[in-house]
Amino acid sequence: SSGINAEYGYAENDVNNNGIECMRVLNEIIADFDELLEKPKFNCIEKIKTIGATYMVAAGLTPKVVYDGADTDLDAYLCTLCDFAFAMQDCIKKINKHSFNNFQLRMGINHGSLVAGVIGATKPQYDIWGNTVNVASRMESTGKIGKVQITEDSSQKLERYGFRFEETHFVQVKGKGKMKARFLIDRVAS
Repeated sequence: SSGINAEYGYAENDVNNNGIECMRVLNEIIADFDELLEKPKFNCIEKIKTIGATYMVAAGLTPKVVYDGADTDLDAYLCTLCDFAFAMQDCIKKINKHSFNNFQLRMGINHGSLVAGVIGATKPQYDIWGNTVNVASRMESTGKIGKVQITEDSSQKLERYGFRFEETHFVQVKGKGKMKARFLIDRVAS
């Protein structure tokens, strides 16, 4: 699961037509991320929801991916999430280039089991819950702008597939205490 927060500084004023321009730009960013999900290599990733500027996705909810060289399905989903994070960063760079902005993403990734389902009678919503989701959210919220923060356990799995990370650091996670985490750097081509 991955939580992503585009920090763009929302304000309602005459310059941005009382917030309408912020909404237009945010919609363009979200639509571009949605378009990425249409690519076959990301077919195991599902958009869960957007909340403000947060874009939440999860991989592996419906088994339908083959990731070349992955030892397990879980590894394949985790690798695909990281590739998607890189694609989102590339996407935001293109948006910045064409709109003369400087948007940056702060992302968090974790792996593990979760519960998914639809709740509500009047306005039913599909959502995901569980420790995996909570920790991914905390990886995002305690991360740094422009970086992808990943639990150390997830990073250890990913290193086998050519992903590289900064040194391990500790983050304070609500309900968990101190957790080891790492920032994703890139992926070495195999």
